Amino acid sequence: MRTAALLFCAAVASAAHAAMPAQDTVKGAQDHPLLSRFSGARLVGYGVKEFDEVTLVAGKLVSKNGRTDFENKLPLEGKYTRIAYNYPQERSALEVMRNYQAALDKAGFKTLFACAKENCGESFGSHWLDKEVGDNFIKGGSEYWEPFNYGRNDERYLLAKGTTTGGAPVHVAVYSVAPVQGKNGGIYVQIVEAKAMEGDKVSANLNAADMAKGIAAEGKVAVYGVFFDTDKSEVKPESRPALGEMAKLLQQNPQLKVYIVGHTDNQGALAHNLELSQKRAEAVVKALTADFKVDGKRLAAKGVASYAPLASNDAEAGREKNRRVELVKQ
Repeated sequence: MRTAALLFCAAVASAAHAAMPAQDTVKGAQDHPLLSRFSGARLVGYGVKEFDEVTLVAGKLVSKNGRTDFENKLPLEGKYTRIAYNYPQERSALEVMRNYQAALDKAGFKTLFACAKENCGESFGSHWLDKEVGDNFIKGGSEYWEPFNYGRNDERYLLAKGTTTGGAPVHVAVYSVAPVQGKNGGIYVQIVEAKAMEGDKVSANLNAADMAKGIAAEGKVAVYGVFFDTDKSEVKPESRPALGEMAKLLQQNPQLKVYIVGHTDNQGALAHNLELSQKRAEAVVKALTADFKVDGKRLAAKGVASYAPLASNDAEAGREKNRRVELVKQ
C-alpha cells in the first residue's frame, strides 16, 4: 500500500458563487499530507490531536431496544486529524465521494464500510451535525456550517483502511453532504494514524526514602525520572529532581555503594544498545559526582542493554518500562 499524496481529478470550481468562502477560513490549517482536498473546495474547520482515542463510524444507524446507535463502530488510538470543507454548488456529493473513493483505492486502501442516503440509516447525517461539525468547529460564519445542516439527509459516507510507509495502520473516514436549497456542499474528513503515545511527558519520581526501601527489599530500585533523547547519552536537564533524590539517598546512607545500571528496550542492534546503555550509566555517574558531589568511589557504571527487561518488548508500553536506570546495591 502507498501513502503518496492522493490527488483528485475533479475540475476546479467556478469562482462565480459568492456563497463559497474566498479562501480557507482557518488560519494556519492545511490539507492532510495523505489526502488532498476535492478541487475547488475551501477548508472551513480543522483540528489535530497528536494522540487521542477516536471512535469511527463503521456501520449504518439503527434502532436497538429503543435506542439509536450504529451497527458497528471502530475504536482507535493515534494521531487524529479532522478537516471540514465547503465545495461549490455545481458539484454533487456523488462526484465528491467517487473522487475520494478512487483516490483511496489507488493508494491501496481497503473500504471497510460505505453508504449513501437512506442506506446509511435514518438521521445518519444528524450525528455529524451534532457530534462532529458543531460546537464552533466550523470557522468563518454560519453560512459555512449550513451545508452540513441543510444537506444532512442527502449524505454519503466512506470508511477505509491503509498503511503508512512505515507499516502503521491509518484509517480515513469521509462524510459528504449534497448542495441543497441554494447552499454549498460539505465534506468532513477524519484521519487516524496509529502511533505510539509520546512518553516521558509526566514523571513520578521516587524520593530518597522510597529508593532506600526498594534497595532494602530487593537490593535494587528502578528510577524512571532520568531522561535522555532518543539514541543519545546526555542526561537531560529535567532529570535533575531524580538525580537529586539519588544523591540524597547516598548522602543519608554513607556506607551504601551502588551500581548505576543503564537499561534499554530491544529496538536496534544489541551491540549498539550495550554501548548506549553503558554511556548513559556513565553519564549518570558523572552527573552525581560533578553536580551533587557524590564520591565517585561509591558508584560504578554498567550498561546491560535489553538483557534484563521488566516487561515484554512487543508493545510500546513494555518498551517504555524497560528503558530505565537502576540503582543496584554493591
